[in-house]
Amino acid sequence: MIRSIARLLLPLLLLVGARVAGAVDNWPEFRGPGGDGHADSAKLPLTWSETEHVRWKTAIHDRGWSSPVIWGDQIWLTTATQDGTQMFAVEVDRKSGAILRDVLLFSPAEPAFCHPYNSYASCTPVIEPGRVYIHFGSYGTVAIDTATGKKLWTRADLPCDHFRGPGSSPILWHNLLILTFDGFDFQYLVALNKLTGQTVWRSDRNIHYDSDDGDYHKGFSTPTVIQVAGQEQLISPSAGATMAFDPATGRELWRVQSGGMNAAARPLFGHGLTFATTAYQGYQLFAVRPDGSGDISSSHVAWKFAKSVPSRSSPLLIGDHLFMVADKGVASCVDAKTGEALWQKRLPGEYTASPIFASGRIYFFNEDGRSPVIAPETTELHELALNKLDDGCMASPAVAGNALFLRTKTHLYRIEQ
Repeated sequence: MIRSIARLLLPLLLLVGARVAGAVDNWPEFRGPGGDGHADSAKLPLTWSETEHVRWKTAIHDRGWSSPVIWGDQIWLTTATQDGTQMFAVEVDRKSGAILRDVLLFSPAEPAFCHPYNSYASCTPVIEPGRVYIHFGSYGTVAIDTATGKKLWTRADLPCDHFRGPGSSPILWHNLLILTFDGFDFQYLVALNKLTGQTVWRSDRNIHYDSDDGDYHKGFSTPTVIQVAGQEQLISPSAGATMAFDPATGRELWRVQSGGMNAAARPLFGHGLTFATTAYQGYQLFAVRPDGSGDISSSHVAWKFAKSVPSRSSPLLIGDHLFMVADKGVASCVDAKTGEALWQKRLPGEYTASPIFASGRIYFFNEDGRSPVIAPETTELHELALNKLDDGCMASPAVAGNALFLRTKTHLYRIEQ
Protein backbone atom coordinates (compact mmCIF):
# COMPACT_ATOMS: atom_id res chain seq x y z
CA MET A 1 0.00 0.00 0.00
CA ILE A 2 2.77 2.44 0.98
CA ARG A 3 4.74 1.51 -2.15
CA SER A 4 1.67 2.11 -4.33
CA ILE A 5 1.12 5.56 -2.82
CA ALA A 6 4.80 6.36 -3.26
CA ARG A 7 4.64 5.39 -6.94
CA LEU A 8 1.63 7.67 -7.42
CA LEU A 9 3.22 10.60 -5.58
CA LEU A 10 6.69 10.39 -7.14
CA PRO A 11 5.81 12.13 -10.44
CA LEU A 12 4.09 14.93 -8.51
CA LEU A 13 7.08 15.34 -6.18
CA LEU A 14 9.46 15.44 -9.15
CA LEU A 15 7.29 18.07 -10.84
CA VAL A 16 7.20 20.23 -7.72
CA GLY A 17 10.95 19.85 -7.32
CA ALA A 18 11.52 20.86 -10.93
CA ARG A 19 9.39 23.97 -10.47
CA VAL A 20 11.27 24.97 -7.33
CA ALA A 21 14.62 24.39 -9.06
CA GLY A 22 13.47 26.43 -12.07
CA ALA A 23 12.37 29.29 -9.85
CA VAL A 24 15.84 29.36 -8.28
CA ASP A 25 17.79 29.02 -11.50
CA ASN A 26 15.81 31.24 -13.89
CA TRP A 27 14.80 34.90 -13.88
CA PRO A 28 11.92 35.01 -16.37
CA GLU A 29 10.50 38.53 -16.05
CA PHE A 30 10.86 41.98 -14.52
CA ARG A 31 11.74 41.55 -10.82
CA GLY A 32 12.13 37.78 -11.11
CA PRO A 33 10.04 34.61 -10.70
CA GLY A 34 7.69 36.15 -8.14
CA GLY A 35 7.73 39.64 -9.65
CA ASP A 36 8.89 40.91 -6.24
CA GLY A 37 12.69 41.17 -6.41
CA HIS A 38 13.30 38.11 -4.21
CA ALA A 39 16.08 35.60 -4.82
CA ASP A 40 16.02 34.27 -1.26
CA SER A 41 18.04 31.08 -1.77
CA ALA A 42 20.81 32.61 -3.90
CA LYS A 43 24.25 32.94 -2.34
CA LEU A 44 25.48 36.21 -3.78
CA PRO A 45 28.79 37.84 -2.92
CA LEU A 46 28.67 40.65 -0.40
CA THR A 47 31.36 42.65 -2.20
CA TRP A 48 32.51 43.11 -5.78
CA SER A 49 34.42 45.52 -8.00
CA GLU A 50 35.85 45.64 -11.52
CA THR A 51 38.59 43.27 -10.29
CA GLU A 52 36.68 41.16 -7.75
CA HIS A 53 34.05 38.45 -8.36
CA VAL A 54 33.42 39.43 -12.02
CA ARG A 55 33.04 36.18 -13.98
CA TRP A 56 32.57 38.07 -17.22
CA LYS A 57 31.73 41.56 -18.52
CA THR A 58 30.11 42.08 -21.93
CA ALA A 59 29.55 45.38 -23.71
CA ILE A 60 25.96 45.99 -24.86
CA HIS A 61 25.69 48.39 -27.75
CA ASP A 62 23.52 51.50 -27.85
CA ARG A 63 21.10 52.24 -24.99
CA GLY A 64 18.49 50.30 -23.01
CA TRP A 65 17.21 50.18 -19.46
CA SER A 66 15.44 46.81 -19.74
CA SER A 67 16.45 44.11 -17.27
CA PRO A 68 18.02 40.87 -18.48
CA VAL A 69 15.80 37.79 -18.38
CA ILE A 70 17.27 34.31 -18.01
CA TRP A 71 16.19 30.78 -18.85
CA GLY A 72 18.72 27.96 -18.80
CA ASP A 73 21.92 29.12 -20.48
CA GLN A 74 20.23 31.99 -22.34
CA ILE A 75 20.08 35.64 -21.32
CA TRP A 76 17.93 38.03 -23.35
CA LEU A 77 17.71 41.81 -23.15
CA THR A 78 16.82 44.70 -25.43
CA THR A 79 18.62 47.78 -26.64
CA ALA A 80 17.96 50.62 -29.09
CA THR A 81 19.74 53.50 -30.72
CA GLN A 82 19.46 56.71 -28.75
CA ASP A 83 17.24 58.23 -31.45
CA GLY A 84 14.96 55.17 -31.48
CA THR A 85 15.38 54.38 -35.18
CA GLN A 86 16.65 50.85 -34.50
CA MET A 87 15.45 48.43 -31.82
CA PHE A 88 17.23 45.14 -31.05
CA ALA A 89 16.92 41.91 -29.09
CA VAL A 90 20.25 40.57 -27.81
CA GLU A 91 20.95 37.00 -26.64
CA VAL A 92 23.95 36.45 -24.35
CA ASP A 93 25.43 33.11 -23.33
CA ARG A 94 25.05 32.73 -19.59
CA LYS A 95 28.25 30.73 -19.15
CA SER A 96 30.68 32.80 -21.20
CA GLY A 97 29.04 36.20 -21.71
CA ALA A 98 29.39 35.84 -25.48
CA ILE A 99 26.75 37.54 -27.63
CA LEU A 100 24.98 34.77 -29.54
CA ARG A 101 22.32 36.78 -31.34
CA ASP A 102 21.84 40.49 -32.02
CA VAL A 103 18.59 40.89 -33.92
CA LEU A 104 17.22 44.13 -35.36
CA LEU A 105 13.46 43.92 -34.81
CA PHE A 106 12.02 47.38 -35.55
CA SER A 107 13.19 50.45 -37.46
CA PRO A 108 10.66 53.26 -36.87
CA ALA A 109 11.01 56.00 -39.45
CA GLU A 110 9.99 58.78 -37.05
CA PRO A 111 10.10 57.63 -33.41
CA ALA A 112 8.07 59.74 -30.98
CA PHE A 113 9.79 61.75 -28.27
CA CYS A 114 11.45 59.78 -25.46
CA HIS A 115 12.51 61.57 -22.29
CA PRO A 116 16.32 61.60 -21.90
CA TYR A 117 15.92 59.82 -18.55
CA ASN A 118 14.13 56.96 -20.31
CA SER A 119 15.20 54.79 -23.26
CA TYR A 120 13.45 53.28 -26.25
CA ALA A 121 14.34 49.85 -24.81
CA SER A 122 13.10 50.09 -21.22
CA CYS A 123 10.48 47.31 -21.33
CA THR A 124 11.91 44.08 -19.88
CA PRO A 125 11.20 40.94 -21.96
CA VAL A 126 9.50 37.85 -20.54
CA ILE A 127 10.85 34.35 -21.21
CA GLU A 128 9.64 30.76 -20.84
CA PRO A 129 10.87 27.42 -22.18
CA GLY A 130 11.26 27.78 -25.95
CA ARG A 131 10.08 31.38 -26.28
CA VAL A 132 11.01 34.93 -25.40
CA TYR A 133 8.59 37.83 -25.84
CA ILE A 134 10.18 41.17 -26.73
CA HIS A 135 8.18 44.37 -26.25
CA PHE A 136 8.91 47.94 -27.33
CA GLY A 137 5.56 49.47 -26.41
CA SER A 138 3.51 50.65 -29.38
CA TYR A 139 6.53 50.20 -31.68
CA GLY A 140 5.95 46.47 -31.60
CA THR A 141 5.91 43.13 -29.81
CA VAL A 142 7.60 39.95 -31.06
CA ALA A 143 7.61 36.30 -29.99
CA ILE A 144 10.95 34.60 -30.74
CA ASP A 145 11.81 30.91 -30.79
CA THR A 146 14.78 30.75 -28.40
CA ALA A 147 16.24 27.64 -30.08
CA THR A 148 16.37 29.08 -33.59
CA GLY A 149 16.02 32.84 -33.17
CA LYS A 150 13.07 32.73 -35.58
CA LYS A 151 10.29 35.30 -35.18
CA LEU A 152 7.04 33.42 -34.52
CA TRP A 153 4.67 36.36 -34.63
CA THR A 154 4.77 40.16 -34.56
CA ARG A 155 2.25 42.81 -33.50
CA ALA A 156 2.86 46.46 -34.34
CA ASP A 157 -0.74 47.69 -34.48
CA LEU A 158 -1.49 48.51 -30.82
CA PRO A 159 -1.82 52.31 -30.59
CA CYS A 160 -0.35 54.51 -27.86
CA ASP A 161 1.41 57.86 -27.68
CA HIS A 162 3.87 56.99 -24.91
CA PHE A 163 4.61 60.72 -24.52
CA ARG A 164 7.83 60.13 -22.53
CA GLY A 165 8.70 56.75 -24.03
CA PRO A 166 7.54 53.19 -23.21
CA GLY A 167 8.39 51.52 -19.89
CA SER A 168 5.78 48.91 -18.86
CA SER A 169 6.96 45.31 -19.17
CA PRO A 170 4.89 42.34 -20.40
CA ILE A 171 3.88 39.43 -18.17
CA LEU A 172 2.70 35.89 -18.90
CA TRP A 173 -0.42 34.39 -17.36
CA HIS A 174 -1.31 30.90 -18.54
CA ASN A 175 -1.67 31.18 -22.34
CA LEU A 176 -1.85 34.99 -22.32
CA LEU A 177 0.79 37.66 -22.85
CA ILE A 178 -0.51 40.74 -21.04
CA LEU A 179 0.66 44.20 -22.17
CA THR A 180 0.12 47.61 -20.59
CA PHE A 181 -0.34 50.82 -22.59
CA ASP A 182 -0.57 53.97 -20.47
CA GLY A 183 0.07 56.90 -22.77
CA PHE A 184 -1.18 60.41 -23.38
CA ASP A 185 -3.92 59.37 -25.81
CA PHE A 186 -4.76 55.78 -24.82
CA GLN A 187 -4.68 53.93 -21.50
CA TYR A 188 -5.54 50.23 -21.67
CA LEU A 189 -4.40 46.66 -21.06
CA VAL A 190 -4.48 44.00 -23.74
CA ALA A 191 -4.03 40.23 -23.56
CA LEU A 192 -2.63 38.37 -26.56
CA ASN A 193 -2.69 34.65 -27.23
CA LYS A 194 0.97 33.84 -26.60
CA LEU A 195 1.01 31.20 -29.36
CA THR A 196 -0.49 33.30 -32.14
CA GLY A 197 -0.26 36.94 -31.03
CA GLN A 198 -4.00 37.42 -31.58
CA THR A 199 -5.94 39.70 -29.23
CA VAL A 200 -7.98 37.82 -26.59
CA TRP A 201 -9.22 40.83 -24.66
CA ARG A 202 -8.67 44.56 -24.29
CA SER A 203 -9.72 46.62 -21.27
CA ASP A 204 -9.74 50.42 -21.40
CA ARG A 205 -9.08 52.19 -18.11
CA ASN A 206 -11.81 54.84 -18.51
CA ILE A 207 -10.20 57.18 -15.99
CA HIS A 208 -11.30 60.80 -15.71
CA TYR A 209 -8.21 63.01 -15.69
CA ASP A 210 -8.23 66.49 -14.18
CA SER A 211 -5.63 67.83 -16.60
CA ASP A 212 -4.84 67.74 -20.32
CA ASP A 213 -1.14 67.55 -19.45
CA GLY A 214 0.11 64.24 -20.87
CA ASP A 215 2.15 63.50 -17.75
CA TYR A 216 -1.08 63.20 -15.77
CA HIS A 217 -2.17 60.40 -18.10
CA LYS A 218 1.17 58.61 -18.35
CA GLY A 219 2.23 55.42 -16.53
CA PHE A 220 5.15 52.99 -16.60
CA SER A 221 3.99 50.26 -14.23
CA THR A 222 4.10 46.49 -14.79
CA PRO A 223 1.10 44.57 -13.38
CA THR A 224 1.17 41.50 -11.17
CA VAL A 225 -1.31 38.67 -10.57
CA ILE A 226 -2.42 37.81 -7.03
CA GLN A 227 -5.02 35.44 -5.58
CA VAL A 228 -7.77 36.65 -3.25
CA ALA A 229 -10.38 34.25 -1.85
CA GLY A 230 -9.69 31.79 -4.65
CA GLN A 231 -9.98 34.40 -7.41
CA GLU A 232 -6.98 35.64 -9.38
CA GLN A 233 -6.65 39.39 -9.80
CA LEU A 234 -4.45 41.35 -12.18
CA ILE A 235 -3.29 44.41 -10.20
CA SER A 236 -2.31 47.31 -12.44
CA PRO A 237 -1.36 50.80 -11.16
CA SER A 238 -1.64 53.72 -13.54
CA ALA A 239 -1.89 57.49 -13.58
CA GLY A 240 -4.95 58.47 -11.56
CA ALA A 241 -6.04 55.04 -10.35
CA THR A 242 -4.87 51.58 -9.37
CA MET A 243 -7.11 48.89 -10.80
CA ALA A 244 -7.74 45.16 -10.57
CA PHE A 245 -8.92 43.03 -13.49
CA ASP A 246 -9.91 39.42 -14.08
CA PRO A 247 -6.82 38.22 -15.98
CA ALA A 248 -8.87 35.73 -18.00
CA THR A 249 -11.34 38.27 -19.41
CA GLY A 250 -10.07 41.79 -18.67
CA ARG A 251 -13.20 42.58 -16.67
CA GLU A 252 -12.56 45.30 -14.09
CA LEU A 253 -12.99 44.08 -10.51
CA TRP A 254 -12.19 47.18 -8.47
CA ARG A 255 -10.35 50.48 -8.55
CA VAL A 256 -8.83 52.98 -6.14
CA GLN A 257 -8.83 56.60 -7.30
CA SER A 258 -5.28 57.14 -6.05
CA GLY A 259 -4.43 60.27 -8.03
CA GLY A 260 -0.86 60.97 -9.06
CA MET A 261 0.93 60.29 -12.33
CA ASN A 262 3.82 58.33 -13.91
CA ALA A 263 3.22 55.21 -11.78
CA ALA A 264 6.28 52.98 -12.25
CA ALA A 265 6.66 50.48 -9.39
CA ARG A 266 5.42 46.93 -9.74
CA PRO A 267 2.76 46.26 -7.08
CA LEU A 268 3.32 43.80 -4.22
CA PHE A 269 0.98 41.60 -2.20
CA GLY A 270 1.22 40.34 1.38
CA HIS A 271 -0.61 40.29 4.72
CA GLY A 272 -3.89 40.51 2.80
CA LEU A 273 -2.84 43.87 1.32
CA THR A 274 -1.82 45.11 -2.10
CA PHE A 275 0.95 47.74 -2.04
CA ALA A 276 1.23 50.24 -4.88
CA THR A 277 2.71 53.67 -5.62
CA THR A 278 1.59 56.65 -7.63
CA ALA A 279 5.11 58.02 -8.23
CA TYR A 280 4.21 61.73 -8.09
CA GLN A 281 1.48 63.40 -6.05
CA GLY A 282 -1.60 61.36 -5.19
CA TYR A 283 -1.43 58.72 -2.48
CA GLN A 284 2.22 57.86 -3.32
CA LEU A 285 2.75 54.60 -1.37
CA PHE A 286 -0.48 52.98 -0.15
CA ALA A 287 -1.99 49.67 0.91
CA VAL A 288 -5.35 48.31 -0.28
CA ARG A 289 -7.47 45.41 0.93
CA PRO A 290 -8.22 43.76 -2.44
CA ASP A 291 -11.47 42.04 -1.44
CA GLY A 292 -13.90 44.71 -2.61
CA SER A 293 -15.64 45.51 -5.88
CA GLY A 294 -16.24 48.67 -7.86
CA ASP A 295 -14.79 51.93 -6.58
CA ILE A 296 -13.23 51.06 -3.20
CA SER A 297 -11.32 54.32 -2.72
CA SER A 298 -13.15 55.30 0.47
CA SER A 299 -13.61 51.84 1.95
CA HIS A 300 -10.55 49.63 1.35
CA VAL A 301 -7.44 51.82 1.58
CA ALA A 302 -5.70 50.59 4.74
CA TRP A 303 -2.99 53.26 4.93
CA LYS A 304 -1.02 55.85 2.95
CA PHE A 305 2.61 56.93 3.18
CA ALA A 306 4.01 59.97 1.38
CA LYS A 307 7.51 60.76 2.69
CA SER A 308 10.41 60.03 0.29
CA VAL A 309 8.57 57.46 -1.83
CA PRO A 310 10.42 56.35 -5.00
CA SER A 311 8.97 57.42 -8.33
CA ARG A 312 10.97 54.90 -10.37
CA SER A 313 12.21 51.90 -8.38
CA SER A 314 9.96 49.30 -6.76
CA PRO A 315 9.88 48.49 -3.02
CA LEU A 316 10.73 45.15 -1.43
CA LEU A 317 8.40 43.32 0.95
CA ILE A 318 10.42 41.30 3.46
CA GLY A 319 8.37 39.71 6.20
CA ASP A 320 6.31 42.42 7.88
CA HIS A 321 8.25 45.32 6.38
CA LEU A 322 8.64 47.30 3.17
CA PHE A 323 12.12 48.51 2.19
CA MET A 324 12.62 51.09 -0.55
CA VAL A 325 14.91 53.84 -1.80
CA ALA A 326 13.67 57.15 -3.22
CA ASP A 327 15.07 58.69 -6.39
CA LYS A 328 17.47 60.97 -4.48
CA GLY A 329 18.70 58.18 -2.21
CA VAL A 330 16.53 58.29 0.92
CA ALA A 331 16.08 54.68 2.04
CA SER A 332 13.12 53.70 4.23
CA CYS A 333 11.79 50.84 6.28
CA VAL A 334 7.99 50.92 6.65
CA ASP A 335 5.73 48.63 8.65
CA ALA A 336 3.69 46.83 5.97
CA LYS A 337 0.65 46.38 8.20
CA THR A 338 0.35 49.96 9.48
CA GLY A 339 2.34 52.22 7.11
CA GLU A 340 4.48 53.51 9.99
CA ALA A 341 8.02 54.58 9.05
CA LEU A 342 10.53 52.78 11.28
CA TRP A 343 13.62 54.52 9.88
CA GLN A 344 14.74 56.71 6.99
CA LYS A 345 18.34 57.42 6.04
CA ARG A 346 20.14 58.64 2.94
CA LEU A 347 22.20 56.33 0.74
CA PRO A 348 24.76 57.66 -1.78
CA GLY A 349 23.64 58.70 -5.25
CA GLU A 350 20.37 58.56 -7.16
CA TYR A 351 18.28 55.45 -7.89
CA THR A 352 16.21 54.12 -10.78
CA ALA A 353 16.93 50.36 -10.58
CA SER A 354 14.83 48.31 -8.17
CA PRO A 355 16.53 46.55 -5.24
CA ILE A 356 16.71 42.79 -4.70
CA PHE A 357 16.68 40.57 -1.62
CA ALA A 358 19.13 37.66 -1.60
CA SER A 359 21.47 35.93 0.86
CA GLY A 360 19.54 37.59 3.70
CA ARG A 361 20.65 41.01 2.43
CA ILE A 362 19.16 43.94 0.49
CA TYR A 363 21.11 45.06 -2.58
CA PHE A 364 20.63 48.58 -4.00
CA PHE A 365 22.07 49.86 -7.31
CA ASN A 366 22.52 53.55 -8.04
CA GLU A 367 23.04 55.52 -11.22
CA ASP A 368 26.77 56.16 -10.80
CA GLY A 369 27.87 52.54 -10.23
CA ARG A 370 27.73 52.28 -6.45
CA SER A 371 25.78 49.44 -4.84
CA PRO A 372 25.05 49.71 -1.12
CA VAL A 373 24.23 46.42 0.59
CA ILE A 374 22.26 46.59 3.84
CA ALA A 375 20.82 44.23 6.41
CA PRO A 376 16.99 44.00 6.54
CA GLU A 377 16.89 45.50 10.02
CA THR A 378 13.90 47.44 11.31
CA THR A 379 15.54 49.63 13.98
CA GLU A 380 18.17 51.39 11.86
CA LEU A 381 19.94 51.27 8.52
CA HIS A 382 22.85 48.86 8.85
CA GLU A 383 25.13 49.13 5.81
CA LEU A 384 27.19 45.98 5.17
CA ALA A 385 29.12 46.99 2.04
CA LEU A 386 29.42 49.65 -0.65
CA ASN A 387 30.48 48.27 -4.03
CA LYS A 388 31.54 50.17 -7.15
CA LEU A 389 31.62 49.49 -10.88
CA ASP A 390 32.76 51.75 -13.70
CA ASP A 391 29.25 52.78 -14.71
CA GLY A 392 25.84 53.05 -13.10
CA CYS A 393 22.57 51.15 -13.33
CA MET A 394 19.27 52.24 -14.80
CA ALA A 395 18.13 48.63 -15.29
CA SER A 396 17.05 46.39 -12.43
CA PRO A 397 19.27 43.31 -11.93
CA ALA A 398 18.61 39.60 -12.40
CA VAL A 399 19.71 36.62 -10.31
CA ALA A 400 20.15 33.02 -11.47
CA GLY A 401 21.82 30.30 -9.46
CA ASN A 402 24.32 32.09 -7.24
CA ALA A 403 25.14 34.78 -9.78
CA LEU A 404 24.08 38.40 -10.01
CA PHE A 405 23.52 39.66 -13.57
CA LEU A 406 23.93 43.39 -13.46
CA ARG A 407 23.29 45.65 -16.44
CA THR A 408 24.99 49.01 -16.27
CA LYS A 409 24.55 51.78 -18.83
CA THR A 410 27.21 50.15 -21.02
CA HIS A 411 27.80 46.51 -20.01
CA LEU A 412 26.24 43.32 -18.69
CA TYR A 413 28.12 41.68 -15.79
CA ARG A 414 28.03 38.23 -14.26
CA ILE A 415 29.06 38.69 -10.63
CA GLU A 416 29.61 35.55 -8.58
CA GLN A 417 31.62 34.36 -5.59
